[in-house]
This record gives sequence, structure tokens and C-alpha cells, in this order.
Amino acid sequence: MLKLKHCIAALALAFAAPAFSQEPVNLDQLLQQLKEGKFAQSQANEEREARFRAQAEQQQQVLREAIAKRDQLEQASARLEGQFETNERDLAALEDALTQRMGSLKELFGVLQQVAGDTASNLRNSYVSVEFPGRSDALSDLAQKMGSSSKLASIEEIESVWFALQQEMTESGKVSQFNTQVTLANGEKETKPVIRVGTFNMVSDGKYLELIPGTDAVAELMRQPAGRYLNTAEALVESNDNPVRFGLDPTGGSILGLLVQAPDLQERIDQGSTVGYIILALGAVGLLIALERFVTLILMGGKVKRQLKNAQAQDDNPLGRVMAVKDKYPQADTETLELKLSEAILREVPKITRNLTFIKIISVVAPLLGLLGTVTGMINTFQAITLFGTGDPKLMAGGISQALVTTVLGLVVAIPMTLLFATLNTRSKNLVHVLQEQASGIIAERSERGH
Repeated sequence: MLKLKHCIAALALAFAAPAFSQEPVNLDQLLQQLKEGKFAQSQANEEREARFRAQAEQQQQVLREAIAKRDQLEQASARLEGQFETNERDLAALEDALTQRMGSLKELFGVLQQVAGDTASNLRNSYVSVEFPGRSDALSDLAQKMGSSSKLASIEEIESVWFALQQEMTESGKVSQFNTQVTLANGEKETKPVIRVGTFNMVSDGKYLELIPGTDAVAELMRQPAGRYLNTAEALVESNDNPVRFGLDPTGGSILGLLVQAPDLQERIDQGSTVGYIILALGAVGLLIALERFVTLILMGGKVKRQLKNAQAQDDNPLGRVMAVKDKYPQADTETLELKLSEAILREVPKITRNLTFIKIISVVAPLLGLLGTVTGMINTFQAITLFGTGDPKLMAGGISQALVTTVLGLVVAIPMTLLFATLNTRSKNLVHVLQEQASGIIAERSERGH
């Protein structure tokens, strides 16, 4: 019962709160407050309803105005749609009339647009545009105009295309000299005299120039071609209008660009890395030894020839020292003298054949070192392929090329070393043969004297 009273009191307070802020004292006061609150709510609702009914007529007026405006706009839309359809039919008729009146001119101007665009592209990549800048801009504007508007090209615009083509053909057969700004290899810009050889090449101060793409400016090649081509460029600069030989690139710079990318001799050697340097060092040592042996054997051979003409033994050559054995042992029998002469010849042989074995070893070791460098380079190449794949053929071709450099260096050292060894070995054997021949003659002479 107590809980029910509390709930009723709470409900009464909720309804009576808007009208009364005083707390009820008993149930009679609570009932009175409920009656008064209900009356106040009913009065507020009646007031709102009265206001709504008073504004209903105004809302109906707004609705009628909106409907009238909608109908007016729908009529305007229908009228505009009809006008649009009429304009479409008139425009199609006018376009048909224009096409019939233009006839073959439409095809002519289409070709004119294509030729103007192609010519502008060619002129942007032509060395002639360096001497006559801005030629391609007018043609580009003409091609864009012909493609984006229905206006016909004027006679002057058509003649401008013909003039540009004729100028390009005329200048392609000329050697012209003029001043222009050149970007040097160090990045600086300088105005210098330039010689243009048709539409093929440009040179300045004996160096080849290249056209900067998309501009009418030129720059020195970062890498110049081989000396024989630079000599022709210098000859052209100093020709004074006289005929000279010149290294011409008929592709306008494509072949020249590939030519300067080819590594020179020093770069090829550097590709051989450590193994290549070792091979070259061995080759240099072998060459010095071979040179020393060659000079020594020539001098020794000359002294031996002079000794052959002189019966008196000289101590400055191997033959003289062998012949001195005969005078040293005049009373020795034939067998003893033969042994003494053999001993003297054996003493001279190391002096004659000194270091020849080392040259032979170099001729054998050099190609083996080259093969070692090649195998090492191929291993590195295949490791790169494993990491980066085979999508770039230049990567694999460049690695194989570097690997084969050591083989080339090994062969370059081995072939001359083999030839030098063969030559020096033949000379030394000839000298030993002379010593043996003269020793046999001495023994024969002593034997005859003994008999």
C-alpha cells in the first residue's frame, strides 16, 4: 500500500510539475493539483489547435502559388525542348550543306593538319632549328587550330607549311656557321661559333654537339667519340671553306650517341678488375724480360760471329770461352778434352737460355688467369640475374661482356709471349748449336793430331 502511494505521488508530480512547484501535503491536495494540471494542458492544446487552424488558409495559399509556378516552369521546359529539337535539325542541315560545299577541301585540310603536326615534330628535332629558332611553334599552332575549329586555313598558313618543308630541304645540303649559346660539359653556358653540317651534326671548337630534346639549344657531348672523329671535327673548323674529310652521322646523332657509349681502351681494362691488372702486370714483366733477352742474344750472337772469324779465343763471348779450353789443356787426350769442352758448354747454356722458362710460364699462366676472371665475372652476372631477373637484357649482356674482358687480356698477353719465347728459344738454340759444332771441330782436330 505504501509503494502504491509513492507511485501515485510520483505520477502526480510529473503531470503537475509544469503548473505547480509546491510539493503536495496529502492525497486531497495531490488530487486537486492533478485536476488543475489537466485543465492547464487542455487549455494549451486548444490554443495550439486554434493557431494551426488560423494558419491553414495561409498554407493553402503558399501551396497554390507553388503549383502555379511548377506549371509555368513545365510549360517553359516543353517550349525549350521543342526549340532544341528545331536547332538540332537546323544544325544538321547546315553541317550537311557545309560538307557538300567543302567537297575535297575537307580532306585537304585534314592532310594539312597531319603534315603540319608531323613537320612541327621533325623541326623540333632538327639542327636547323638552332639557327632558325621558333619554326615549329607556328606549325604546332596551325595543327591545333585545324583540329579544334571549323575555320578554313588561309593561303598564308598553307604557304607557311610549304616554306618550312622547303627551308628544311634546302638547309640540309648546306654547311653553315653561326653563333649560338652552347651548354658546355661542365654545365656552363657560353655563346660560341658553331658549324652545322646539314641536318646531321654540329661541331664547335673541334667537339661534337647534341640537340637538347624539345628545345632549340645545343650542348657538348658529355663523352666525345674517338680521336679520329675529333680530328675530322677540328679539320672542319679550320677548313676555311676548303673540302675536308668529316665524320658524318646520317641519323642525326643516333649512331653518334651509341658510339660515345662504347667504352674506350682504359675502361675496357678497368672492367677486368684485379685479375685483369695481374695479367697486364705479368705481360709487362714478360715483355721486359723478353726485351732484355732479345738485346742480349743479339749482342752475344754478334760476338760469336766475330769469334768464328778469329782463331784466337776471346773471353767476351761463349764461343771464345769454349775455345779457350783447348789452349788450357794442350796435352789432354781426346776423351778428356771432350769432357772439358762439354763442361764448358754446359756452363754457357744457362747464360744463353736465362729467363726463357719464365717467359714460357707467363704465356701459359696468362690465359688461365683470363679464364679465372671470366668464371668469376660470370658468377657475379648470374647472381645479379638471380636478384633482378632477366627483364633487362643490357644487365646480362653487360655482365658477360665484362667477364670476357679478362679472357681477352689473357690472350693478348699469351699470344705475344708465345711468339717471343719461340723466337728467343730459337736464337738461344742456334748459339748452343754453334758452340757444340765448334767443340766437335776441336775434338776432331785433336784426334787427327793424335793419330
